[in-house]
Amino acid sequence: MKFDVVVVGAGPAGLCFARSLRDSGLSVAVVEKQPLEAIADPAFDGREIALTHASRRILEGLGLWQAFDPDDISDLRDARISDGDSAHALQISARDGRSEKLGWLVPNHVIRRAAWQAVSTQDNVELVAGCGVQAVAEGGDGGDGVTVSLEDGRHLSARLLVAADSRFSQLRRMLGVGARSRDHGVRMMVCRFRHTRPHGHVAWEWFDYGHTLALLPLNGNLSSAVLTLSPAEMERTQGMDDAALAADLQRRMRGRLGEVTMTGSRHVYPLVSVYADSFVARRAALIGDAAVGMHPVTAHGFNLGLQGQERLADAVLAAHRSGADIGADAVLARYHRQHHAAALPIYAATRTVLRLYNDEHRVARVLRRATLRVANRVAPFRRAIAAHLTQA
Repeated sequence: MKFDVVVVGAGPAGLCFARSLRDSGLSVAVVEKQPLEAIADPAFDGREIALTHASRRILEGLGLWQAFDPDDISDLRDARISDGDSAHALQISARDGRSEKLGWLVPNHVIRRAAWQAVSTQDNVELVAGCGVQAVAEGGDGGDGVTVSLEDGRHLSARLLVAADSRFSQLRRMLGVGARSRDHGVRMMVCRFRHTRPHGHVAWEWFDYGHTLALLPLNGNLSSAVLTLSPAEMERTQGMDDAALAADLQRRMRGRLGEVTMTGSRHVYPLVSVYADSFVARRAALIGDAAVGMHPVTAHGFNLGLQGQERLADAVLAAHRSGADIGADAVLARYHRQHHAAALPIYAATRTVLRLYNDEHRVARVLRRATLRVANRVAPFRRAIAAHLTQA
């Protein structure tokens, strides 16, 4: 089967890229190993996605934001960063970013469902579900393209191949693209809980000793906890019943939100960061986590992936409108330059934050507390962080 573009991975990045090519006249195949039911009606996975103003603009342009139930959209007005039991916290206000809000929180499965609903109505997209990729080879489309061999024996040819199949991308390996990967040696639990005191739509990040805890404010007196622990500690925590886990979270938050009650399911993920050596290969491009898999501490992984697919789509559509080859090296090089320039500073800054705030040595503790105190008093610094968070 011949297509202009083959996208491997029907997650948010892959589906949003396919959506970006609507009305272009380009034929698109989206290949996903999961069955159709899992794509059309994704299960709740615990993850709440912090969306910037730039991401909202992109989602509105794709027609996704309008499909969200308003009850699933939670305002993110302010943020606070604390170190251990220190009374000093870095407070980032939406006003620092000259905006009413820092951003919004939307559940990951809600975004995925809206993305599929939008793409499923496109005449130029064909979904190949329940089947993985077995091999990739140059050639196809008249000899000047790429051929994707599927596990069921089918072959797809295209002028451009797009890898959007997670930070553990098999397609990236098939393309011969290396990646700098770091296993942080910890596990992350995400779960929702109710509390008796209002959160004021303020996000908290506690860098404590032996663990990190983030609080993401949802509508009502409901929040999502993101707890990072060593594997051994996480195994013990997973074994707690709801009452014990609620008491544990309440203790870790030092009672700031009053009495805590668990609600819903728990989900645990390994924390691995990935940065591909290149975002392109011969007639191929990497987007989403296949290109850059961020640590969630800066909450920019999804936003970066969303912007990356937009950059690639812009380059492809510009080439298509001019009659140029959409898979040409020059087209892909443009995407690589733009996305690398945007992604590397965020990735490097995240690594720096992690090194400082995960260091248990006394000197590091003193340094990070001093950093928060000074930063909180310097308005231009707070405004710079707010501008980075909002991307307004």
